[in-house]
Amino acid sequence: MSVNERITADSPGGAGSRDNREETSGLRKIMAASMVGTVVEWYEFFLYATAASLVFGKFFFPNAGSELDGIIAAFLTYAVGFIARPLGGIVFGQIGDRLGRKHTLQVTIILVGAATFLMGCLPGYNTIGYWAPALLVALRFIQGFAVGGEWGGAVLLVAEHSPDKSRGFWASWPQAAVPVGNLLATLVLLTMSWILPAEQFLGWGWRVAFWLSAIIVVIGYYIRTHVSEAPIFLEARAQVEAEKAISYGVMEVVRKYPRGILGAMGLRFAENILYYTIVSFSIVYLVTVHKYNTSQLLLALLIAHVVHFLVIPQVGRLSDRFGRKPIYLTGAILGASWAFFAFPMFDTLNPVVIVAAITIGLCFHAFMYAGQPAIMAEMFPTRMRYSGVSLGYQVTSILAGSLAPIIATALLQQYKSWLPVAFYLVIACAITVVAVVTLKETNGISLRDVDAADAARHGLEPAPTLR
Repeated sequence: MSVNERITADSPGGAGSRDNREETSGLRKIMAASMVGTVVEWYEFFLYATAASLVFGKFFFPNAGSELDGIIAAFLTYAVGFIARPLGGIVFGQIGDRLGRKHTLQVTIILVGAATFLMGCLPGYNTIGYWAPALLVALRFIQGFAVGGEWGGAVLLVAEHSPDKSRGFWASWPQAAVPVGNLLATLVLLTMSWILPAEQFLGWGWRVAFWLSAIIVVIGYYIRTHVSEAPIFLEARAQVEAEKAISYGVMEVVRKYPRGILGAMGLRFAENILYYTIVSFSIVYLVTVHKYNTSQLLLALLIAHVVHFLVIPQVGRLSDRFGRKPIYLTGAILGASWAFFAFPMFDTLNPVVIVAAITIGLCFHAFMYAGQPAIMAEMFPTRMRYSGVSLGYQVTSILAGSLAPIIATALLQQYKSWLPVAFYLVIACAITVVAVVTLKETNGISLRDVDAADAARHGLEPAPTLR
């Protein structure tokens, strides 16, 4: 039986009810496997972001002209990971569409884990000179390359198993794993900054957080060995194998669905910029402008990440109830307003007010972020879905998330004010509003109907249904 057949079969209390319970139990296992691996990989990716804000500028770029110059240099190495992500999305998207989501995710988690562990072993500039930042850039590239293939596989593993009417809710859980990964990274750094003097934290304490990644990589890899591919993917793969003329992967999705890729990029633009402005540039602003206590700042982020994790699935549920577009538009409009009240809240230096500003920003972000997996999965047919969502999601990260902390820091340095940063966010959100308005509402659509429409459009035989 397919997922949809099991969901709709029979009445409560009969065989259909048992199938429902079995389906929900199986879906929870798949969701957990997706989330655990995602937590691991984003723990490592965001660990770098926080370390770039607090440590790397001094450790790898001590000869920078000023504190902000060193942070900008560190953020430039941070951006390398974003540049590598589309390449990872292309390579692993091709592999994932051909061989499957499961095996691709096992490779990505090993790659990102190895790169992160080795970052914790690097000597600083004062020890080996320019080799230190060079090696940091190389490892950051590998890390970003692996993460580029991670997101598409993780969200599709859940989205393709999910019932049509609740895909927004179930597929939002891998998104909720992202703040969990960030929370863990922040928690480890916060603990080390609490128990160690500043000199020891900058000298070696930050390394512990990178070394700890090895433990959770092993756990995540093990859990991912116990998941199965979605029936709809197996059907699409059988279709490709049966009809050799059918293509899949990156080049095919670029030729056949360029509008879908552009739409996905537009959705991603403001969400990505808003997020990194909140979690990365806020640190820079408070530390450099107000010399705010590092431990208190990390604690504020910790609280905000917990709330973010709780809010994302609920927003995913709202997207199932009210539609993808209204919820996403709400997030883009609210996101445009955030900086105008958040930075005055930061300027109060009141810990409670600072926590509130960061938390509100991440709640606004959730209105865009929660629905992304469902929306993007519904844009592309199964035979090229991994490539389509990875390309749209990851290419945008070069123009959005990678540059956001750099642009915001440069604007602060140039104008000595947060106001240009606020207008930067307004422009980003306006672009995303246009993208959302031009999209078709896909709430509740069957992914098999998407595949059938693709087959009819391109004169292909329909994919066989596996039972």
